[in-house]
Amino acid sequence: MADTHDRLEAVEKAVEFFNRERVEHVLHAGDLVSPFAAPRFKDLRAELHYVWGNNEGDREFVRLRFGELGIKPLGDFATLELEGRRIALLHGTHQPIVDSLAKSGLFDIIVRGHTHRAEVIGEKTLVVNPGEVCGYLSGRRTVALLDPAELSAEIVEL
Repeated sequence: MADTHDRLEAVEKAVEFFNRERVEHVLHAGDLVSPFAAPRFKDLRAELHYVWGNNEGDREFVRLRFGELGIKPLGDFATLELEGRRIALLHGTHQPIVDSLAKSGLFDIIVRGHTHRAEVIGEKTLVVNPGEVCGYLSGRRTVALLDPAELSAEIVEL
Protein backbone atom coordinates (compact mmCIF):
# COMPACT_ATOMS: atom_id res chain seq x y z
CA MET A 1 0.00 0.00 0.00
CA ALA A 2 1.03 3.60 -0.46
CA ASP A 3 -0.17 7.16 -0.54
CA THR A 4 -2.87 7.03 2.12
CA HIS A 5 -2.76 10.85 2.48
CA ASP A 6 -4.90 11.02 5.63
CA ARG A 7 -7.91 9.34 3.98
CA LEU A 8 -8.91 7.69 7.24
CA GLU A 9 -11.89 5.66 6.05
CA ALA A 10 -9.77 4.29 3.19
CA VAL A 11 -7.04 3.24 5.64
CA GLU A 12 -9.69 1.43 7.68
CA LYS A 13 -10.96 -0.32 4.53
CA ALA A 14 -7.42 -1.38 3.68
CA VAL A 15 -6.86 -2.75 7.19
CA GLU A 16 -10.14 -4.69 6.98
CA PHE A 17 -9.14 -6.06 3.57
CA PHE A 18 -5.68 -7.16 4.73
CA ASN A 19 -7.17 -8.83 7.82
CA ARG A 20 -9.84 -10.59 5.75
CA GLU A 21 -7.17 -11.85 3.32
CA ARG A 22 -5.00 -12.99 6.26
CA VAL A 23 -2.04 -11.02 4.95
CA GLU A 24 1.10 -11.55 7.06
CA HIS A 25 3.07 -8.44 6.07
CA VAL A 26 1.88 -5.04 4.88
CA LEU A 27 4.43 -2.88 3.09
CA HIS A 28 3.53 0.82 3.14
CA ALA A 29 5.55 2.83 0.62
CA GLY A 30 4.98 6.17 2.31
CA ASP A 31 2.80 9.25 2.42
CA LEU A 32 0.69 8.39 5.42
CA VAL A 33 1.07 12.17 5.95
CA SER A 34 -0.30 13.17 9.39
CA PRO A 35 0.24 11.64 12.83
CA PHE A 36 -3.51 11.29 13.42
CA ALA A 37 -3.70 8.66 10.66
CA ALA A 38 -1.30 6.22 12.36
CA PRO A 39 -3.79 4.91 14.98
CA ARG A 40 -6.04 3.69 12.14
CA PHE A 41 -3.62 0.76 11.82
CA LYS A 42 -4.28 -0.44 15.39
CA ASP A 43 -6.50 -3.35 14.26
CA LEU A 44 -4.08 -4.55 11.58
CA ARG A 45 -3.10 -8.15 12.34
CA ALA A 46 -0.20 -8.20 9.88
CA GLU A 47 3.25 -6.80 10.54
CA LEU A 48 3.48 -3.29 9.08
CA HIS A 49 6.69 -2.22 7.32
CA TYR A 50 6.55 1.53 6.74
CA VAL A 51 8.87 3.98 4.99
CA TRP A 52 8.59 7.74 4.76
CA GLY A 53 7.04 9.48 1.79
CA ASN A 54 7.70 13.01 0.62
CA ASN A 55 4.65 14.47 2.39
CA GLU A 56 5.13 13.48 6.04
CA GLY A 57 5.36 16.87 7.70
CA ASP A 58 5.88 15.86 11.32
CA ARG A 59 7.95 12.69 11.17
CA GLU A 60 8.74 12.70 14.88
CA PHE A 61 5.09 12.73 15.87
CA VAL A 62 4.25 10.09 13.23
CA ARG A 63 7.08 8.00 14.73
CA LEU A 64 5.61 8.53 18.22
CA ARG A 65 2.07 7.57 17.16
CA PHE A 66 3.28 4.45 15.33
CA GLY A 67 5.45 3.65 18.35
CA GLU A 68 2.30 3.49 20.48
CA LEU A 69 1.26 0.59 18.22
CA GLY A 70 4.66 -1.11 18.38
CA ILE A 71 5.48 -0.03 14.81
CA LYS A 72 8.79 1.58 13.94
CA PRO A 73 9.05 3.55 10.68
CA LEU A 74 12.01 2.23 8.69
CA GLY A 75 13.30 5.53 7.31
CA ASP A 76 13.39 6.59 3.67
CA PHE A 77 14.45 3.17 2.37
CA ALA A 78 14.22 -0.37 3.69
CA THR A 79 15.34 -3.80 2.60
CA LEU A 80 13.37 -6.85 3.62
CA GLU A 81 13.53 -10.54 2.96
CA LEU A 82 10.20 -12.32 2.70
CA GLU A 83 9.74 -15.87 1.47
CA GLY A 84 13.33 -15.92 0.27
CA ARG A 85 12.93 -12.79 -1.86
CA ARG A 86 14.94 -9.59 -1.46
CA ILE A 87 12.62 -6.60 -1.38
CA ALA A 88 13.37 -2.89 -1.57
CA LEU A 89 10.73 -0.62 -0.03
CA LEU A 90 10.79 3.10 -0.79
CA HIS A 91 8.46 5.93 -1.67
CA GLY A 92 10.04 6.35 -5.10
CA THR A 93 10.08 10.12 -5.31
CA HIS A 94 13.00 10.01 -7.77
CA GLN A 95 12.36 7.75 -10.76
CA PRO A 96 16.07 7.36 -11.67
CA ILE A 97 16.67 5.77 -8.25
CA VAL A 98 13.79 3.32 -8.77
CA ASP A 99 15.16 2.48 -12.23
CA SER A 100 18.68 1.96 -10.88
CA LEU A 101 17.42 -0.33 -8.13
CA ALA A 102 15.46 -2.37 -10.67
CA LYS A 103 18.51 -2.74 -12.93
CA SER A 104 20.96 -3.44 -10.10
CA GLY A 105 20.09 -7.10 -9.70
CA LEU A 106 20.20 -6.65 -5.93
CA PHE A 107 16.46 -7.05 -5.44
CA ASP A 108 13.78 -9.46 -6.58
CA ILE A 109 10.98 -7.01 -5.81
CA ILE A 110 10.75 -3.24 -5.49
CA VAL A 111 7.69 -1.75 -3.80
CA ARG A 112 7.27 1.96 -4.40
CA GLY A 113 4.58 4.66 -4.37
CA HIS A 114 4.57 8.40 -5.10
CA THR A 115 3.06 8.43 -8.59
CA HIS A 116 -0.40 7.30 -7.40
CA ARG A 117 -0.50 5.02 -10.48
CA ALA A 118 -1.10 1.35 -9.77
CA GLU A 119 1.19 -0.85 -11.83
CA VAL A 120 3.12 -4.10 -11.77
CA ILE A 121 6.02 -4.23 -14.21
CA GLY A 122 9.18 -6.21 -14.80
CA GLU A 123 10.19 -9.81 -15.11
CA LYS A 124 13.54 -10.43 -13.44
CA THR A 125 12.86 -7.67 -10.90
CA LEU A 126 9.20 -7.03 -10.15
CA VAL A 127 8.41 -3.34 -9.59
CA VAL A 128 5.12 -2.89 -7.76
CA ASN A 129 3.31 0.40 -7.28
CA PRO A 130 0.09 -0.35 -5.38
CA GLY A 131 -1.41 2.95 -6.49
CA GLU A 132 -3.13 5.14 -3.95
CA VAL A 133 -5.21 4.14 -0.96
CA CYS A 134 -6.58 7.69 -0.81
CA GLY A 135 -7.99 7.71 -4.34
CA TYR A 136 -7.52 11.47 -4.64
CA LEU A 137 -5.76 11.57 -8.02
CA SER A 138 -7.00 8.48 -9.82
CA GLY A 139 -10.44 8.13 -8.28
CA ARG A 140 -9.49 4.54 -7.40
CA ARG A 141 -8.51 3.32 -3.94
CA THR A 142 -6.06 0.50 -4.55
CA VAL A 143 -3.58 -1.78 -2.83
CA ALA A 144 -1.49 -4.63 -4.18
CA LEU A 145 -1.45 -8.25 -3.06
CA LEU A 146 2.11 -9.44 -3.41
CA ASP A 147 3.12 -13.09 -3.59
CA PRO A 148 6.91 -13.05 -3.12
CA ALA A 149 7.28 -16.80 -3.62
CA GLU A 150 5.61 -16.61 -7.04
CA LEU A 151 7.17 -13.22 -7.86
CA SER A 152 3.74 -11.85 -8.71
CA ALA A 153 1.40 -9.09 -7.61
CA GLU A 154 -2.21 -8.18 -8.21
CA ILE A 155 -3.73 -4.70 -7.95
CA VAL A 156 -6.93 -4.75 -5.89
CA GLU A 157 -9.49 -1.96 -5.71
CA LEU A 158 -10.86 -1.37 -2.23
